[in-house]
Amino acid sequence: MTRFAVLLRGVNVGKGNKVPMAEFRALLEGLGHTGVQTLLNSGNAVFTARRGGADVLAHEIAAAVQARCGVVTPVIVKLAAEFAAIVAGNPIVPPEADHSRFLVAFAADPHALQALTALEPLLQPGERLAITTHAAYLHCTGGLLQSQAGAALHGKAGRGLTTRNWATTLKLAALLAPGAGAA
Repeated sequence: MTRFAVLLRGVNVGKGNKVPMAEFRALLEGLGHTGVQTLLNSGNAVFTARRGGADVLAHEIAAAVQARCGVVTPVIVKLAAEFAAIVAGNPIVPPEADHSRFLVAFAADPHALQALTALEPLLQPGERLAITTHAAYLHCTGGLLQSQAGAALHGKAGRGLTTRNWATTLKLAALLAPGAGAA
């Protein structure tokens, strides 16, 4: 049995794309997953699966979210070990006070991350962008709402990706850690 994180893009933001977390948890359990835990109200969960790789699970979960909630959205699934590597591989560890201003971009297809080089001209003084083989990291020192690169990442440039701030990323990593609720 393998532990995974699942991240939905753009749910429960504004009036559209509503996926209640209790329903999301039940949906994952209905697919046969165990040890399901959701985090916050933004489409984050961890679970244990008996079978399937990340791509297969992402397809199954996307279909179930559409069927049950009527929401079509990118679904990114990461193995616990891959998620841990994304956290450990962060080349720009922000100070704790900036955890909410630091975004991690997750992609199902790592090649999609390379397109984020187009954000570099949008970086404002003090902002930093790092793109690795498994994730992209954006430090919006002036705040997310003031960042042109952050806005682009949440818009067309980030289509097919999803982002989480560093605080949420660390919380998900803790839920995925060995012995942290796996069933």
